[in-house]
Amino acid sequence: LTYGIKPLLDGFDMVPVVMGLFGISEVLFNLEQQEQRDVYETKIKGLLPNREDWKRSWAPITRGSFLGFFVGVIPGGTAVISSFVSYAVEKRISKHPEEFGKGAIEGVAGPESANNAATFGSMVPLLTLGIPSNVVMALFLAALMIHGTVPGPMLIQNHPDFFWGVMISMIIGNVMLLVLNLPLIGIWVKILKVPYKILFPLIILFCLIGSYSVNFRMVDMVVMLAFGGIGYLMKKYQYDGGPLILAFILGPLLETALRQSLIISHGGLDIFVKRPLVLSALLIALAFLLFPLIPAIGKKREKFTE
Repeated sequence: LTYGIKPLLDGFDMVPVVMGLFGISEVLFNLEQQEQRDVYETKIKGLLPNREDWKRSWAPITRGSFLGFFVGVIPGGTAVISSFVSYAVEKRISKHPEEFGKGAIEGVAGPESANNAATFGSMVPLLTLGIPSNVVMALFLAALMIHGTVPGPMLIQNHPDFFWGVMISMIIGNVMLLVLNLPLIGIWVKILKVPYKILFPLIILFCLIGSYSVNFRMVDMVVMLAFGGIGYLMKKYQYDGGPLILAFILGPLLETALRQSLIISHGGLDIFVKRPLVLSALLIALAFLLFPLIPAIGKKREKFTE
């Protein structure tokens, strides 16, 4: 239902939804907090990880890198999704999940590694097959075609300088990010001292500008504010917004793939169980759905036996 609003015929754009769900909702939620924030003032030191930090973070870094790369390769996979997935994995397998949200190094090392690796992963289908796996890669593809470079199987052979230039530039970009962030961390910390009454209007203003600048439509700003209210209610009642974003991004791709499969099978559902590979994928997906229920079932059985 579009209620006569033509821009909604193409559905909601991802940018206003994400900005509303994670930006505006955070503003609304923090408005309930105290006006004066207590900032612990001390000299900033020990920015580089010590031996204990490396001991706790090497496994999350490894898991996050592999996870982020494969999520980036999947159509619809983004750095944001890989970060959420990595964070959820690290929190679930952690022996101390209560530390997450309070500075647990595993909750930083894993998602950040996944974030960086997803960018490399999303380059694989784009540069080798010419298939963008997300919105950012679609924009990158358009920019390449404007300059006369067509990604595909022959890209490495026809434009090896461009291909390896992209790979090296991504590595240099990560190094420069580290070089810039370490000296300027004192400035980022001082942002915490900015009063709410100044910071929040600026955040809302920049979110409105960002959502409008995507398609130059007023309806996108309304959508952003609406999802801001939805995100606030979800945060208020302790629901994670990550799965909603995953469903929003991957839902249309799932619908398209389902429609294509049913057309091929003339409406028969047996197409999903005929091939061993497809059946295995469905069983793995079912296992992932049932896995979170196992601890709850175990607790209920313990209470029943008592």
